[in-house]
Amino acid sequence: MALVVTHCRSRVVPDPSFTHFICTELTRGYFLEHNEAKYTERRERVYTCMRIPKELEKLMTFGFFLCVDAFLYVFTLLPLRVLLALLRLLTLPCCGFSGSRLLQPAQVCDVLKGLILVLCFSMMHYVDYSMMYHLIRGQSVIKLYIIYNMLEVADRLFSSFGQDILDALYWTATEPKERKRDSIGVIPHFFMAVFYVFLHAILIMVQASTLNVAFNSHNKSLLTIMMSNNFVEIKGSVFKKFEKNNLFQMSNSDIKERFTSYVLLIIVCLRNMEQFSWNPDHLWVLFPDVFMVVTSEVAVDIIKHAFITKFNDITADVYSEYRASLAFDLVSSRQKNACTDYSDSVARRMGFIPLPLAVLLIRVVMTSVKVQGALSYTCVFLCYLGLVTLKVLNSIVLLGKSCVYVKRANMEDKLFEKPSTSASSSAKTPSKADQARCPTPPSSSSPSSPSSVTAQPTPRTDLFPPPPPAEGEAPEADEVKHRTPKKDLLEIDRFTICGNRID
Repeated sequence: MALVVTHCRSRVVPDPSFTHFICTELTRGYFLEHNEAKYTERRERVYTCMRIPKELEKLMTFGFFLCVDAFLYVFTLLPLRVLLALLRLLTLPCCGFSGSRLLQPAQVCDVLKGLILVLCFSMMHYVDYSMMYHLIRGQSVIKLYIIYNMLEVADRLFSSFGQDILDALYWTATEPKERKRDSIGVIPHFFMAVFYVFLHAILIMVQASTLNVAFNSHNKSLLTIMMSNNFVEIKGSVFKKFEKNNLFQMSNSDIKERFTSYVLLIIVCLRNMEQFSWNPDHLWVLFPDVFMVVTSEVAVDIIKHAFITKFNDITADVYSEYRASLAFDLVSSRQKNACTDYSDSVARRMGFIPLPLAVLLIRVVMTSVKVQGALSYTCVFLCYLGLVTLKVLNSIVLLGKSCVYVKRANMEDKLFEKPSTSASSSAKTPSKADQARCPTPPSSSSPSSPSSVTAQPTPRTDLFPPPPPAEGEAPEADEVKHRTPKKDLLEIDRFTICGNRID
């Protein structure tokens, strides 16, 4: 027995020599297939990071053209709609008055938007852009950096609260007379909206002036500091926990910020070209700085989203769902009983409000470009026709792409689902969240469905079409419970933008 133990010990204990240790280290092997699931997951994460730039830019491109469509609407179709509404008012004595409304609710909203634009543009004439530019240029670099950061935060807060002010005005002006009203009146809401749009336009003007000072500085130190601020955004985002809804919020915010940055760059280029008497050579001087700002914006978005999806185990396919959700908004806004205009839907989704930006752009263009003589007015008219053509073509392409995305996500059945009894009963006493979001309109085949935009259509539910409902209350409760995780993506229509939580 002692001999067997001694023999086993001699087999277990290795040779303690240094040579044996070196040989073991050189010939030691291992098998990755013993932990196959772990390494497969790591490889999928790498592939996901490689797919993020392509999928993200698809979403960003689609959202960018949605913002372009809403922005061009202010310059092209909105003036025509206001003229049609005024023409209806003028022809009422001749054609006779029929019905309880002078104008349809959509026409009332268009007239209010037109009045806000005209009043704010008139007020912007009293703001001297040149004086503001030289006042900002006299400040130190660090002070300008702090001011620019404060302006970004203020812009997000204004965008978050501004659409509420405009929605309150539209609803107060179009609310049915037979209902009990608990508002302060249309006129106070109208002046609140005018005051908001004017302040927001001045805020964006200060942002554009600060960016213009950064472009014209000799050592470009301010521009470098402002660009580095984008990379600081990565630090504040990638190490936080994100879910799909939170990432959807951030994606919409990034789309809005990218579009606003491009418009600010256009304003800066217009002001610089005016100062150099529209010399084409100066445009090539501005091009490196513009390219650097755009490149840094795109790079920061890609890096931020790549690491957020990596740390939170989110697949790249989620951006297709986001794109389908935005496409669903566009398609549903074209229905007969749509509950809101599409430009307002974009504002709720992305926090992008086109009115202040449009007021500032009109002010800068009219200041930079002098229109004199019949030939100049002919060029302006041709430019307007070009914008209308661009708007129509952009809308047609977006609508076609949106139909493809909605059909690919199996969401087309939700566009025609009929209102249920539970939904209609809950519509009588809507909550604050129900009042904030834009529900899917009921089917036009229902005889009792109103055609007014003030009607409350059926609320939308989940991202994908639900299974056929069974009879009884218990299956319906189980269905609602089953749809809860996917329900929030379509219902998110107002974002705080400053935070990462959706309450």
